[in-house]
Amino acid sequence: MVTGARTAGECRWEHFPHEADVGVRGIGPTPAAAFEAAALAMTAAVADLEAIRPRTRVIVAARAPDPELLLVEWLNALVFEMATRRMLFSRFAVRITGDRLEGEAWGEPVDAARHGPAVEVKGATYTALRVAEEDGAWTAQCVVDV
Repeated sequence: MVTGARTAGECRWEHFPHEADVGVRGIGPTPAAAFEAAALAMTAAVADLEAIRPRTRVIVAARAPDPELLLVEWLNALVFEMATRRMLFSRFAVRITGDRLEGEAWGEPVDAARHGPAVEVKGATYTALRVAEEDGAWTAQCVVDV
């Protein structure tokens, strides 16, 4: 069962069930697009994406020896930025070159009344971790601890 599927052009994100945590999945034409969509799925587990204004840009970098570990590093870097800056993000841009990811996230400080955060994401995990291409579309997924 998949819940919360949304589309944005050629990309889409969705949540998939996993006991007490939340599975996040991004699908896109490239690994970078799938990583962007996975980040949207993670944020959507916290708050309504439509309520988050992309006002402030934050630069995020990650490095890992393979695409799956790079996905976890990317999402955990975003969790760190969300926690330390007390921000939510609603727009992402990712560039992947080899084992390096250069990313940008746009968002705003958390406004509890307007955003109504449902959960706090503690981190991305290796559970259900997968980055793969199938039928011309890339999927990037894992379970996030909430």
